[in-house]
Amino acid sequence: MTSAVRVQGLWKRFGQQVAVAGIDLELPAGKFIGLVGPNGAGKTTTLSMVTGLLRPDQGSVEVVGHDVWRDPVAVKARIGVLPEGLRLFERLSGRELLGYSGRLRGLPGAEVDKRAAQLLDVLDLAGAQHKLVVDYSTGMRKKIGLAAALLHNPEVLFLDEPFEGVDPVSAQTIRGVLERYTASGATVVFSSHVMELVESLCDWVAVMAAGRIRAHGPLAEVRGAAPSLQQAFLELVGAYGRDAGSDLDWLGGGATR
Repeated sequence: MTSAVRVQGLWKRFGQQVAVAGIDLELPAGKFIGLVGPNGAGKTTTLSMVTGLLRPDQGSVEVVGHDVWRDPVAVKARIGVLPEGLRLFERLSGRELLGYSGRLRGLPGAEVDKRAAQLLDVLDLAGAQHKLVVDYSTGMRKKIGLAAALLHNPEVLFLDEPFEGVDPVSAQTIRGVLERYTASGATVVFSSHVMELVESLCDWVAVMAAGRIRAHGPLAEVRGAAPSLQQAFLELVGAYGRDAGSDLDWLGGGATR
């Protein structure tokens, strides 16, 4: 199977804290891939290193056969990124932001305008295309960020918590665009800690906890005999059966102190 991403011996430390602990991972091309794990598992750090936003302490990353750190121009031409804590040029309108992004990528002006108009329409942003991005809602910002990431038609799209803080209507719109994108043979890699979402979208999953990969492979293989990915995930990260309220016998039951 062709690899979209190949990670070998990847490490990242922040002082005494080990965020990513020597992971090896190969992500197949043409799949909808979920990188899942609890908060603090190392998902965002891993994606930041894979996309060239953060230099690893050790290890190598290849995206569609190109080394991220030895050949960054070739890699960045082939990927789209919607990072966590999305930062945009807020004093531009949505349409201006896409125009700027497309021209920065070296696309001809007429092609940028055509693609921008289509993306704005499909993502239900046409009516807000002349509003400043600073006035966009969370869902609108995610959608315009996704449009900017897709504008140059990348081979691999990396999304960090793309549905977080997004209303159900916007989430359904984003989902439809991503499903259409992967149906064309492209690859989506997205991080999430919402197992129901991953189970409904992905056909390949990697489970991460404490900076390590605990399991990876086709969704059905990772889920195994468990009734849901949620239960399989809890077992993999060692949280299944934990009683979160066992030491809170004072909580509830009136206003006693």
